[in-house]
Amino acid sequence: MRVFVGNLAYGTTEEELRGFLFDHGFPADVKILVDRETGQSRGFGFAEVDNPDVLQLNGQQLHGRALVINEARPREERPNRRAARGSR
Repeated sequence: MRVFVGNLAYGTTEEELRGFLFDHGFPADVKILVDRETGQSRGFGFAEVDNPDVLQLNGQQLHGRALVINEARPREERPNRRAARGSR
């Protein structure tokens, strides 16, 4: 199951989030999204877990912030940006 994890502190690493989930009994593959230009965390990410009970962690604290954890929506198809701008 793919879950969205939001309201992350900008300094949170993928290893810390993985450890948080593991400490609560949910081994996970984790990806925190970062800004392409600055490399800074965007404050959210996704985790792949086997157990839907992970949703019970919604509101739990990590680095003093209440996490938002819910089932991830499927990715929407987006138009190719380069095609929209014209080939250069």
